[in-house]
Amino acid sequence: MKVNETLQGILSTLPPKPGCYLMKNAGGEIIYVGKAVSLKNRVRSYFHADAGHDQKTRRLVREISDLEWIVVGSELEALILEMNLIKKHRPKYNIRLKDDKRYPYIKIHWNEPFPRVTVTRQMSDDGARYFGPYTSAWAVYQTLDVLRKVFPYLTCDREITGMDKRACLYYDIKLCIGPCIGAVDQAGYRQMISDLQEFLNGHSEPIVGRIQAEMEQAAGDLRFEKAAALRDQLKAIQGIVERQKVVFPADYIDSDVLAMARADNEACVQIFFIRGGKLIGREYFVLEGTEDSADADVMAGFIKQFYTEAAFVPPQVMLPQEIEEAKIIQEWMRSRRGGGKVEILAPREGQPQELVQMASENASETLQALRAQWQADTHRQEAALAELQAELGLATPPNRIECYDISNTQGTAIVASMVVFTQGVPDKKLYRRFNIESVVGAPDDFASMQEALTRRFRRWQSAQETAGQPGSRPDPSFAFLPDLLIVDGGKGQLGRAVAVLEKFDLLGKVPVAGLAKQEEELFLPGRSQSLMLPRHSQGLYLIQRIRDEAHRSAITAHRKRRAKLGMASQLDSIPGIGPAKRKTLLKIFGSVEGIRQATVVELTAVSGINQALAESIKAHLE
Repeated sequence: MKVNETLQGILSTLPPKPGCYLMKNAGGEIIYVGKAVSLKNRVRSYFHADAGHDQKTRRLVREISDLEWIVVGSELEALILEMNLIKKHRPKYNIRLKDDKRYPYIKIHWNEPFPRVTVTRQMSDDGARYFGPYTSAWAVYQTLDVLRKVFPYLTCDREITGMDKRACLYYDIKLCIGPCIGAVDQAGYRQMISDLQEFLNGHSEPIVGRIQAEMEQAAGDLRFEKAAALRDQLKAIQGIVERQKVVFPADYIDSDVLAMARADNEACVQIFFIRGGKLIGREYFVLEGTEDSADADVMAGFIKQFYTEAAFVPPQVMLPQEIEEAKIIQEWMRSRRGGGKVEILAPREGQPQELVQMASENASETLQALRAQWQADTHRQEAALAELQAELGLATPPNRIECYDISNTQGTAIVASMVVFTQGVPDKKLYRRFNIESVVGAPDDFASMQEALTRRFRRWQSAQETAGQPGSRPDPSFAFLPDLLIVDGGKGQLGRAVAVLEKFDLLGKVPVAGLAKQEEELFLPGRSQSLMLPRHSQGLYLIQRIRDEAHRSAITAHRKRRAKLGMASQLDSIPGIGPAKRKTLLKIFGSVEGIRQATVVELTAVSGINQALAESIKAHLE
């Protein structure tokens, strides 16, 4: 194929060394990341007319306008760099895990004297032990709810001395073993957490044997209450273990079993976790960017991304078919394990092959259920947008809806939220917030809304003026107009929104509505009567979701800003300091600590603060 001069120059300088390459479109966006043992040979192969590329690769090549490359020392280094770059840039032509969010993990805080057990979305090298990733935070919490009844671990943040006079409610309902009051010592508590960890690893037999022995010892020593507690714990553990399917002898190597199902442009990978010979759990993950890619390539892409995030790399991974990069991936997985053998195999007979087949059937069922759910959701969203189009008299369905809300505390730390829904679903990467600066003193939600909308459409105006200029990359939150603008607050806020739209010559071009809180009625420009959507309509449900999301976003941002300002109850308790003076003091000195450090002379320089009040402020904050 014909390439431009820029690309031709780059292709002629490619070195015959291992590394990664990043392909970019005309807008400078990274659209594909790949690795190669020889950059020169691999990258040039994309532009050979007789290369026999699939449809996906041909589409990619047509979009390439520029590329850059990074040389590394080995194929293994290239593999690691490739995975990091895909994770960072999420190029559209790469196979990638669906959802830009981090997956949840169970975290055991071994770095603490009395380790807690929490859920986190971030693994770090902090001495803690992690389990996961899991696809559902809800499922993780459900798991912990069950485990806590067997291993009643701490959930509070109090300092554990063993000298507290009273335990909390959780001790009374047997969801904590009470180290705070000395009901168990540090060694006993850590042993319980160690048991919990082993249980998560699927190794329950040693725990059952040890608890059985402790129970018999306690009964022999006539400590019947202790023996009864151990008996209950033993029954709870055995109840869970009985639900875990035994698939191999107990000494069988720990393994992950992977299989995949595909339909249209979607792929679902199912993983079975085999620990101590038992099937202890399973997870599914959805991939995107898989169209026209071979099954083996999709599976290889999944393995690289999943085991980058996984808290545990097993010594054996079973697949439905062999993958081309197995050797280098095994080498990388060994390094992730910290040494020790890792084998990737595609079993052809016996129980291992049956497990792969079972995983494949589960993947097919999961993908079928997900597709049914996605189609139902899409139908509801389309119905909601069609209803709003009809009820509001819009020319087209409102595919981009923006909603704004205001949050403040007595006129301080005022924040306006902007949330964006695209085709009926939240588009969180487009959310923005505005710290309101023009409103001082008494709260004024109308003026705050006017400032937020003015700043929003000023950004749109600026994007139009710079569009097409070299190096111009407008913020997609502001570069496009909404198909429907909603302001939370009814008639009054609608009036401010209309004024802003008139200022930017957008009234009539951007449909706008004010949403009243009490009756959830919509006010529209030029209509004296409000619009009440049918009580059980999909359109109303969508409006409610958007309003609730705008409110949540505004409250969250306000709390963060309030905490940053350091607005504390000390100021509220000072006689003579009302909302206006508190706002002024915080604005000038930045925080309560800044006010505390100010001299009396500096305080009296503030409008409305006399000598006596300045001395009172100093006295209250000392």
